[in-house]
Amino acid sequence: MTYIDSIVARLTALHPKRIDLSLDRLQRLLAALDHPERKLPPVIHVAGTNGKGSTVAFLRAILEAAGQRVHVYTSPHLVRFNERFRLGAVGEGRLVGDDELMAALEQCERANAGAPITVFEITTAAGFLLFAQNPADVLLLEVGLGGRLDATNVIDDPLATIITRISIDHTDFLGDSLEKIATEKAGILKRGVPAIVASQARDALAVIERQAARLNAPLTIAGEDWTATEERGRLVYQDEAGLLDLPAPKLYGRHQFENAGLAISALRALPLFHIPPAAFEAGMVKADWPARLQRLSAGALVDLVPDGSELWLDGGHNPDGGRAIAAALADLEERVSRPLVLIVGMIASKDVDGFLRNFTGLARRLIAVPVPSADKGVPADAVADAARALDLPAVARGNLTEALDAVRKLDLDPPPRILITGSLYLAGDVLRENGTLPQ
Repeated sequence: MTYIDSIVARLTALHPKRIDLSLDRLQRLLAALDHPERKLPPVIHVAGTNGKGSTVAFLRAILEAAGQRVHVYTSPHLVRFNERFRLGAVGEGRLVGDDELMAALEQCERANAGAPITVFEITTAAGFLLFAQNPADVLLLEVGLGGRLDATNVIDDPLATIITRISIDHTDFLGDSLEKIATEKAGILKRGVPAIVASQARDALAVIERQAARLNAPLTIAGEDWTATEERGRLVYQDEAGLLDLPAPKLYGRHQFENAGLAISALRALPLFHIPPAAFEAGMVKADWPARLQRLSAGALVDLVPDGSELWLDGGHNPDGGRAIAAALADLEERVSRPLVLIVGMIASKDVDGFLRNFTGLARRLIAVPVPSADKGVPADAVADAARALDLPAVARGNLTEALDAVRKLDLDPPPRILITGSLYLAGDVLRENGTLPQ
């Protein structure tokens, strides 16, 4: 355990006995820290169910290509806690160093003085300290959970807000319907602040439109005010300002075209930034976001797969994320046909059946594994049972090494396309075991 891990473990003990979403605890702590949230560079605030991290990755890549210094706050991390904090610099930013992060966390711990607080809240306060202490041109701020009562929602006057695709997830905190969840996400909208919105189900969009109207927040909506489509292997973006013909995103999958479009639309709506076409082009090919349909080409786990096979990784874990993954895999199958083998581990708060149903008729075999780094992982046998109930041939194995050994024993021809998926916790375990840590 690193010293940072020990601090996080110590802070975890302060977690309130009753889990509730609230801004009161964080506002108290920020006041004790002399309000670092009021000393930040201009903020672009990003909420949604799926695609937040990828959209932030496109924003960062484009802005950095345009010469901007970009702070970034995202969650969760995959391997190292430091991944949550990226400090801006000319060119590319950097992940916060251990000493800087420890100092910020310890300062927050002292100011909190043992009061109940969640780890995410105190982490957010530490992020605000770091971002206020280091100069930058913009802060990309990703919501942790929901929006209305999320710890990041203490910024009163962001430069813009972005809402990615909304779907059913975290129902125990956000509500059991799309309208209730959209109400929480739309809670980041601010009076008079431009809001850029991905294509949404009708019920979710209606909620966002009502909230925007109440706040007089100008809306820019995918499919109505802008489009981002794939044409001849390129991304074609169009809005009232004109057309951009750009390289396809480095991040793989049809859904990444809309995530890239969200980033482009937001930046074209903000007069503070004058983004030249070359920066949009560079952003498409430079944007990187680990464990989102990431192909692993080398490493300890790659060495265990059958010769000639492909190993892919995606941290998707809800039904909508599963649909996006399945669509991308279907596209890959059309280009180069291979038998698909899934290695899946999930945690108990997720819709296992809803996620797996996307892969019926697509996957040749599913191998279920536990998620060792998650406290509430679904037993591998239960995931395998759920798959078999959906007519997905499945077995359970005790860990990733055993799962890859089971793939080798299938002796498939041609060599398979293997996807490890179902949990960001599992994705972190994969990157750690493979020796390919996020940079």
